[in-house]
Amino acid sequence: MLKLLAASALLLSTACAVNAAGPAQPQLSRSAQRGLDFAEQRCAACHGVTANAASPNPESPAFEDIANTPGLTRETLRTFLRDSHNFPEAMNFAVPPRRIRDLADYMITLQRPDYRPAI
Repeated sequence: MLKLLAASALLLSTACAVNAAGPAQPQLSRSAQRGLDFAEQRCAACHGVTANAASPNPESPAFEDIANTPGLTRETLRTFLRDSHNFPEAMNFAVPPRRIRDLADYMITLQRPDYRPAI
């Protein structure tokens, strides 16, 4: 009986540990993974680039906020990213054209039907 209780306790603690970690993140496509890699290297100094991440620069929107803009599609996001850093001119940063598709593919993965902006 003692062994059964010990085994049950072990199973329960393992299940709790798995649930505490939260739901598994979906597998990213190759393009979306390249977009996340680019974002972590080049965008994260100003923007929150992952789900539930706050932006280090309060004037820079989190990627999750951008991705959950009503009516945003992959195509409209690509168009936006082509010219996203044109104001103020002092930003002096542009998303390289070869990274726009990857970055858009990643950012779209942050869309959620139940999204509510953190205010």
